[in-house]
Order: sequence, then C-alpha cells, then structure tokens
Amino acid sequence: MATILSVSGSPSATSRTARLLRHLDDRLAAHGHDVIPLDVRTLPAEALLHADFRHPAIVEATALFERADGIVIGTPVYKAAYSGLLKSLLDLLPQYALAGKTVLPLATGGTTAHVLAIDYALRPVLNSMGPAHITPGWFTLDKDISVGDDGSLAIAPGPAEALAQVTDQFSLALGGRPTLLAATG
Repeated sequence: MATILSVSGSPSATSRTARLLRHLDDRLAAHGHDVIPLDVRTLPAEALLHADFRHPAIVEATALFERADGIVIGTPVYKAAYSGLLKSLLDLLPQYALAGKTVLPLATGGTTAHVLAIDYALRPVLNSMGPAHITPGWFTLDKDISVGDDGSLAIAPGPAEALAQVTDQFSLALGGRPTLLAATG
C-alpha cells in the first residue's frame, strides 16, 4: 500500500487539528496504508524562522515528503488562511516537493466564514508545488470536534461522515482497499 505523510500545521500542543488528523490516520492505516505523522510545531523554531534549508530537521522533513506517495495537510484557519507555521514549512520545501503526490487538504476553524480557505488560500499553494492530484478537501468547525477528558476524540455525526468520505476517496486514489468502517464520532 501507499506511504502517507500526515502533516499538522497547528502551532498548538492541544490542537483539534492535530487530533483530527491522528484520528484520520487510523482510518487510513485501516485501509492498509503506512501513515507517518508530522506535527510542524515539533520542528525547531530556529530552522523555520531563519529559513535554514540545511538544518537536519528540515532535511529530514523534506525526505519524508519525498518518501510519501500521498500527503494529508491539515491546518487551523487563522484570518481566512492556513497557519503561518504551515507556510514556514512549505516555504522551506523544494518548489516541486509534491510532484507526483496525491494530496488531501483539511482545515479546522471557528466559523463557516472560513470554509473557503482550503480552496482560496491553501489549494493554490499546494497546486504550485506540482502534485499529481489534489483530492476534495474538507473544513470542520471547531465546535464539531470535542476531546474527552481521556483524550478521546468525538466528531459530530454530519462532519464525521463527510470526513470519512473524503478520507476514503483519498485512500482509493492511492490504491487503498475500500472498507466498510463506520464514521466514528
């Protein structure tokens, strides 16, 4: 099966975006894929702030992008755009770091006013990096994602079903096997 790099562009250690991605990682693994999580916030700040292309952490992140067949990009939406942290990483990658890759863009945010951030802010940048295919993405409202005291994730039924569909479409685009997994909420 395919190797998938699952990238969280959230700066928060308690991020709903990252938790949502890890939830979807499990679904992709159940489809038979090898999923590698990458939380951009764990990369050294000095490498990102000083645009240090040769920093070992940036070299390693670049290698992860090269190795992957598919990339899931998740970001919280701030001021109608993807996170600055994600931008910092994307700026340090080679121009065509997504060449030949299948990409799934995902975003979370506090209001439906930002629902088009995927198509008008994130998708053009991803497209400029040469992917073979960008599958339909999905925007999930923060209020539809809740985290239990035990760290468990719950997604409202409607968004859970939509996320399952876009994740399954992405998986199938990568040659994943179809499953009858129920959308977990």
